[in-house]
Amino acid sequence: MRFWARVLAAVTLLSSVLQGALAADEWIPFNPPADTFAESPIDLRSLNERVAGENGWMRAQGGRLLLGNGQPVRLWGVNGPPHDIKDPAELRRVARGLAKRGVNLVRIHGAIFDKEGEVDPAKVQHLIDVVEAMKLEGIYSHASIYFPLWFRPGPHLTWLKGYDGARHPFAALMFNREFEAKYQSWWKAVMQTPGARSGRKLADEPALMGVEAQNEDSFFFWTFNEQNLPDPQLRILEAKFGEWLTKKHGSIQKAFDTWKSPALKRDAPGEGRVAFRPLWSIANEKTLRDQDTAAFLLETQTLFYERTVKHLRGLGFKGLFCASNWSTASPEVLGPLEKLSYMMGDIVDRHGYFGGLHNGENSAWSIRNDHVYTDRSALRFDNPDPAKPRLFTHPAMDIHYNDAATMISETTWTRPNRYRSEAPLYYALFGVLQHSDAVIHFAHDGANWNVKPNFWMQPWTLTSPAMFGQFPAAAAIFRRNLIALGDTVAEVNLNTNELRALKGTPLPQEASLDELRLKDVPPANGEVQPGQRLDPLLHYLSRTHVRFSGNPSKTEVKMGQGKIDREAKRLVSSTGQLELDWGQGLLTINAPQAQGVSGHLQAAGAKALADIVVESPLELGHIIVIPLDNQPLAKSARMLVQVMSEEQNSGWKTEPTIDGKKKIVSIGQDPWTIRPLAGTVRFKRDGALKITALDHNGYPTQALPPGTAIQLRPDTLYYLVEGR
Repeated sequence: MRFWARVLAAVTLLSSVLQGALAADEWIPFNPPADTFAESPIDLRSLNERVAGENGWMRAQGGRLLLGNGQPVRLWGVNGPPHDIKDPAELRRVARGLAKRGVNLVRIHGAIFDKEGEVDPAKVQHLIDVVEAMKLEGIYSHASIYFPLWFRPGPHLTWLKGYDGARHPFAALMFNREFEAKYQSWWKAVMQTPGARSGRKLADEPALMGVEAQNEDSFFFWTFNEQNLPDPQLRILEAKFGEWLTKKHGSIQKAFDTWKSPALKRDAPGEGRVAFRPLWSIANEKTLRDQDTAAFLLETQTLFYERTVKHLRGLGFKGLFCASNWSTASPEVLGPLEKLSYMMGDIVDRHGYFGGLHNGENSAWSIRNDHVYTDRSALRFDNPDPAKPRLFTHPAMDIHYNDAATMISETTWTRPNRYRSEAPLYYALFGVLQHSDAVIHFAHDGANWNVKPNFWMQPWTLTSPAMFGQFPAAAAIFRRNLIALGDTVAEVNLNTNELRALKGTPLPQEASLDELRLKDVPPANGEVQPGQRLDPLLHYLSRTHVRFSGNPSKTEVKMGQGKIDREAKRLVSSTGQLELDWGQGLLTINAPQAQGVSGHLQAAGAKALADIVVESPLELGHIIVIPLDNQPLAKSARMLVQVMSEEQNSGWKTEPTIDGKKKIVSIGQDPWTIRPLAGTVRFKRDGALKITALDHNGYPTQALPPGTAIQLRPDTLYYLVEGR
């Protein structure tokens, strides 16, 4: 061991000397040429089927997604492809590039109707073209065709009265049956229009693995209010509520007598209409009126999803269905009602983005000069406001409901954020640990490696070195289960009657819990009292499960071999293969088929893992080693080493503000740049290994001296390592 220590010290010194030639503020251009798709060690196309759906329709069974031949599958996806790519040949090239980096699902997210709400045949054909192009590279498609923000109904629409061309029809689709009929015509066009080139209908196409009823809308989110719904639409829903109350209580007046609560301004019992209290009041005051309101909204939303499933099946669609993917006004109280309404579907979907504070003109969808922002690390559980305590919540935290498959169909680390490079490995590792079925990154808005500066940039651009550049190893880990799946650490049974009575859940999905509140969580393996919150860090130990039933509510926590040490700011997964030091911001991976470190590498020192030793001076970096031959690293003959630091636009400039934030002076321009890579990876093996440096497209550039240690080059993301 002394010999190896001397070797490692010498290599580290040499690396430091060479790295010193680069100034601390010098960044290396990242601008790969067009890919030729020659043979490459990072090419994961072989993980996909020859063509998507070649074995029949994908299905959900026992909490897993299965291919048509019954083989379990995980979906590593992107929202895309770019909307401006119309040519089928170019779509095929894009599909090949996605398949190379491990993608086997695209979420096609866009309206197929015009501004009047009528079917647009060109948009329908484009959707078909995308499905067919992706299919040829073994990539499945998931269709999302309706989002209220895509539609501003005008005053002339007889089937959606009361709108003025300025408002979006939040919630209206779920109760306005005329609007629903129009919406059903959209799905009919999607499913039954023959493709212009193939003549094939999507209703008969297993490559279209799934659809979602609606994007980001719910009765239980803040957009459901009197300001968003015009009077004619409110009257429809209020009348339905009156009918529901009459059926339950015998009459509206009897409902009022039972409630013993003040009347609302819009209550009109003489007209058969009953109004709605604000969601905040419903979730927090939980009166008898609120409980009836929640039960009615749940039933109405659920029935809409049931009708949509029936309509799609009637059109011949045999694929998977998910209802929606939205948050609620109260994760603890209304969140489980939202998920309960999804239970007739095959997949429970959700959305979630991770980023710091970002303020300025149109900062919700753009990055511009003079915007102010903060960087934020997920590995440290940073609060968006650096002056506040750590915040223990993240969109990667998955929950399984009633053994349905799970999906996160929109997610990313949003820009600007120097810690964005944490994302790919983070999603892959914790996705496998939690048994997540599909991770769909947002958004593949460009087919080439461009930062796309105009006078603004998008916060979500995916084709970047920190994100798409780390897909090969991340996708392989996720899709091939290169770490162990954890056992269930939290089993929660929620009584559905209690949910309607607004009793809530101890395991809310999106709710934040900062470190000042961690003292209130029940102890490990302890009894959970009503009203208590489970420790959100349980998600980092293993799988969590919620079941809806008529049985009494009950919660069991079984930590297994998992450990949470708040004093040390450290946790270990139930499998023992993942260790997160959130004090330092360091994630360690130590599994037979995946080993490495992610985050504050400098703080880790020389990190000795089962089969490798990693050391790097990078304050932010990610080094992972995986086998390419499905063997444990201890005896693999063909391995991939993947390295990343952080990315930045050329010419990007910021200045500090007086409150510790950053102000953008210049958003910069193409090309991307990366902070120079540095460090060593040593293999605990006898005998020299063949080491080949690869370029940014994964093609050999130089054979390095054979040995058991790699001195990481400043500009090299990938290395092929071969040996006995």
